[in-house]
Amino acid sequence: MASKYAGMYCASTEKAIAPWLSIVGIGEDGLSGLGENARRAIEAAEFVFGGKRHLALVVDGITGEARPWPVPFDLAMADVMALRGRKVCVLASGDPFFYGVGVTLLRHVAAEETVSYPAPSAFSLAASRLGWALQDAECVSLHGRSIDLIRPHLHHGAKLIVLTSDEKAPALLAKLLSEAGFGRSDFILLEALGGPREKVQHGNVADFSIAYIDPLNVVAIDVVADEKARVLPYAQGLDDALFEHDGQITKREIRAVTLSSLAPRHGELLWDIGAGSGSIGIEWMLAHPSLRAIAIEQHPERAERTTRNAELFGVPGLEVVIGAAPDAFDGLPTPDAIFIGGGGSEAGVLDGAITALKPGGRLVANAVTLEMEAVLLAAQHKLGGSLIRLEVARASPVGNMRGWRPAMPVTQWAWIKSAVKL
Repeated sequence: MASKYAGMYCASTEKAIAPWLSIVGIGEDGLSGLGENARRAIEAAEFVFGGKRHLALVVDGITGEARPWPVPFDLAMADVMALRGRKVCVLASGDPFFYGVGVTLLRHVAAEETVSYPAPSAFSLAASRLGWALQDAECVSLHGRSIDLIRPHLHHGAKLIVLTSDEKAPALLAKLLSEAGFGRSDFILLEALGGPREKVQHGNVADFSIAYIDPLNVVAIDVVADEKARVLPYAQGLDDALFEHDGQITKREIRAVTLSSLAPRHGELLWDIGAGSGSIGIEWMLAHPSLRAIAIEQHPERAERTTRNAELFGVPGLEVVIGAAPDAFDGLPTPDAIFIGGGGSEAGVLDGAITALKPGGRLVANAVTLEMEAVLLAAQHKLGGSLIRLEVARASPVGNMRGWRPAMPVTQWAWIKSAVKL
């Protein structure tokens, strides 16, 4: 289990040497679109790495050994790193540091050992063809990633530029948009930008029917929402009706307060214990793309439901662990924050969560039963932290009139783990 969560190597720990690695961004116009310095970097290299398409685009400029990337792609860049100190050039599409191979390379080699020559990214080229202000558009990469990642960006009036994986993706994207209630959106297909095969086709999501599509494509979407479109608001505490659930869900008002208490911060990991529908972990991840969450749920059918919800909310990266706490904690990475929404009164759950939480981490637990409330009262007495009681009443019919019908009150304990051993 530990190897699954091993941290990624961020930079070479060896002493930096003179620049030996050139990273050259290229477009579909190949050598003709490169500046003089970029062309010289390719010509001077003893070894030139890139995809087969990249190597073919600059074949006339390669004087050294051309090396296609291995299949499957090696994230450790072992072949490149084995040549450290030699003259090496790596080819990339467009801007190597915008969803590009440059990011992967610099996890293994110091920036001081590289020289980069970026070219316009597919997003820049698309914006220039459309006349869109790039800073006002959402740039989304679905290349090698789940198409569901588009869902949080679907807001009326939004302009999206989407990098796809292949020729099948535009049709799948159009289908998703139609089913989610965005069928009236403008759908612009931009193929092989910057090269001789370049083509731009305008249409409508609902009427999308292009038969042949170049595998190298970008989709631009001017989003139009139907009356019943599935729009995911930016606020915390999303409508319960958006979630598939069996009643085991932290209700929206309580969820909003709970997310506020959890206070997500950049790059943090949440454990959602007793996940139910997965609503807390899902909204945690929606707060920022850097956030991660693990939903721990002992009931397989609820775990499956959580996975479906994560996909429908555009956070397919939510990890679901099926198992009972605290045994399910074994082997999981250390969390920055923990939420206990179910099963907290069971033996060892709260103590196990407290032990697992990193120093300075935040724990929030909600109680609706007297037994769980007693556990939280005892924990607050021993460890401190804050206790609040949340009560919500909703207007509902009473005969031919209306009255307030209270929901079960919720007791919430919020606590920050100190660096001092407990």
